[in-house]
Amino acid sequence: MKNKLILASASPRRVALLKQLNIEPDDIIPADIDETPMKGELPRDLALRLAIGKARKIAHKNPQSYILAADTVVGAGRRILDKAEDELFARKCLNTLSGRRHRVYGGIAIITPEGKEITRLVETLVQFKRLTKNEIDTYIASKEWQGKAGGYAIQGLAESYIKYIKGSYSNVVGLSLYDTMNMLNGAGYLK
Repeated sequence: MKNKLILASASPRRVALLKQLNIEPDDIIPADIDETPMKGELPRDLALRLAIGKARKIAHKNPQSYILAADTVVGAGRRILDKAEDELFARKCLNTLSGRRHRVYGGIAIITPEGKEITRLVETLVQFKRLTKNEIDTYIASKEWQGKAGGYAIQGLAESYIKYIKGSYSNVVGLSLYDTMNMLNGAGYLK
């Protein structure tokens, strides 16, 4: 019998992305961990630390399963742009990203039934065009920013603001399909 795959995330985007790979988790168990960045922690380090932390928390109570966890962090230089929970913060994020490049870091962690940890950090470079006040107002009114790292969701209206992208598009959505597929293969889940 094949071991279960548990997705340690409540993100509907990650579930939808996995469906694109014809992978349906046997269970979805969100890992409730403290996501506060440590003092001086860089965006890339935070993304990987959170993915590993989520995977370990769920693996602890599900030792016979494959655990897949991920986290997405938007970084503007050394600054971490958190999830936008209100309009003011979303507007601040969009103003910060307007006309400049930023990086989206995707931490991915898989723990096998044998307890082996496989981790990867995926980096995507994204450049927004210079946004007008009207474009920012329109985006804020769309509500697509709610709960999104960096205050935007690439798979909606914000895609029309992106001038340049280098790297995995699905990483910006929430989970790099290329890396996840390779990691699950390497972990023995897809065999």
